[in-house]
Amino acid sequence: MKMIVGLGNPGKEYDRTKHNTGFMTLEAYLRRQGYELSRTKFEGRYSKQKLDNQAVLFLEPQTYMNESGRSVGQFAQFYHIAPSDIMIIQDDMDMPIGKLRLRTDGRSGGHNGIKSIISALGTTKFNRLKIGIRHPEGATVVSWVLTPFNADQEKLMDQAFASAGDLLSDFIAGKDSQYLMNQYN
Repeated sequence: MKMIVGLGNPGKEYDRTKHNTGFMTLEAYLRRQGYELSRTKFEGRYSKQKLDNQAVLFLEPQTYMNESGRSVGQFAQFYHIAPSDIMIIQDDMDMPIGKLRLRTDGRSGGHNGIKSIISALGTTKFNRLKIGIRHPEGATVVSWVLTPFNADQEKLMDQAFASAGDLLSDFIAGKDSQYLMNQYN
């Protein structure tokens, strides 16, 4: 089984903010496939589907970003999902808006959701689809990540969501990480 996790914060006040890029990406992919997150368990909204003869669990932790690992860890343990079969979708301030980068290992880069997941899984060896939201210019990090994209930024993000969807489909189909990095980074 594979698990695809979109990171974000639950609640209307965080809806469509930059820090919810993981939620938005996952939801765009699920809409494209005709699925939705209709179940709840282990502090997360989820859906289990069969795609390309592969069982896939789609998850949005509802623990707030900094505690995402609680939900991810519980699902991974319950369903016996190997870290190499997990794809975490996260925002990344160190990249331009809409840029994609896949990583298969590494530290958190200061991202508290990833720190929590590393702690819960006990490893840094899991897939991360990073989507750029760029560093704030003249704003604090907190105010930047908790504001929505403007109209120009939304156009870039829509393109990113489409490309991310293609990457997720290839991940589910079993394409190896080197292929995915060559194709999408």
